[in-house]
This record gives sequence, structure tokens and C-alpha cells, in this order.
Amino acid sequence: MPDRSGGHARRENRPRRPAQPREQLLAAAMATIAEYGLERLTMAGLGRQVGMSSGHLLYYFKTKDELLLQTLQWSEEQLGVERRAALARQVPARERLDILVDLYLPNGPRDPAWALWLEVWNRSQCADDEVRSRQLELELAWHRDLVALFVEGAARGEFKAVDADRFATRTRALLDGFGTHLVVGLPGLDRDIVLAHVRDYFNESLMAS
Repeated sequence: MPDRSGGHARRENRPRRPAQPREQLLAAAMATIAEYGLERLTMAGLGRQVGMSSGHLLYYFKTKDELLLQTLQWSEEQLGVERRAALARQVPARERLDILVDLYLPNGPRDPAWALWLEVWNRSQCADDEVRSRQLELELAWHRDLVALFVEGAARGEFKAVDADRFATRTRALLDGFGTHLVVGLPGLDRDIVLAHVRDYFNESLMAS
């Protein structure tokens, strides 16, 4: 399974690009969510944490809704790096699928990235079309990678021939449902149980005989 802590081999003798102010703000917002939860993330508190005036902070985000969405986009960009690395590995498609599932699902209750997703989903009920399109693009990045993997696995004879687009839609719905239960801490359900359910689903629905 991938290193979910974000640890990767560092390239030596190559200077790191200094973090831009926006990246610093988004990293600080994510750290606050991870440590204290969404309820402690405020524009004023974030400004104090990074030593920035509220006016300067508003220059970047305008509203808390925009801060949340940009933080989610930043989080998904980091996760996308891990996802693409997993897909590029020279291992069977099923092994790569298991890694994608591991990346997709929350670590457990109050997982910060999933807490963000739930909040953005909730706020999107009142959002305009432009905001919803940005949210949808984050979801479609996962969808496209799943479709490509299902097509590749079928071509290699590892998976059954399925409608890859429909199967990816059902897979995301399954993972979203289980993921929501995990992040809110539904009693009687933990990550190992969820992973077992997902493995059974793939074994029964996808694996070639």
C-alpha cells in the first residue's frame, strides 16, 4: 500500500521551489482541519496563524466557501500525484486497483480530506454552476483513472469485459457510501471491514474466471 503520510524519496542536489503564499495558506488550512477539525477553521484564525491580515487573506479567497474549495483542490492535487504514481507501476491491474481504493477511502473518523469533501458537498446545494463544475472535475479525475484501469485490465484478461464507465460510476458510489460511513464514525464499521467488502465486490463483479 502507498505511504499515506505523503513521504516520498526526495531528490537531492535540487533546490526546492519556495512555497507560494497561496500554497502556504492552503497547507495551513489543511493542517488546522487535521488537528482541530473544520469547526476551528476560520478566516480570522487562519490569518493569525500565517501572520496575514484579513484583507490580504480575502484577496486570495474572498469567502470561506472559496477557501474550503481551494483547500480541497490543493488536497486532491497532492493525492493525484500518488494516484498517478500508483497507476504507472508495472504490477497487475488488480493490485493497482487495490492501491487506488486505499487512496480513495478515508483513514478513519475525521479524516481531514474527507471532512472537506463532506463540507463542500453540503455547501454545493447552494453553490452556482461554476463552483459545482470545479467540484465535479475533482471527482471526474478519479473516474477517468478508474475507467482507464478497468479497460486495461479487461484488455489484459485480468478483468471481465464490462462497461468501464458504468462500472467506474458504481465503484465511486460504493466507495463514497462506505467512505462517508467511515469518516463520520458509524458504529460497527472500520476500515478493514470496508476494504473486505470492496474486495468481495470486485471479486464477484469484475475478476475474470
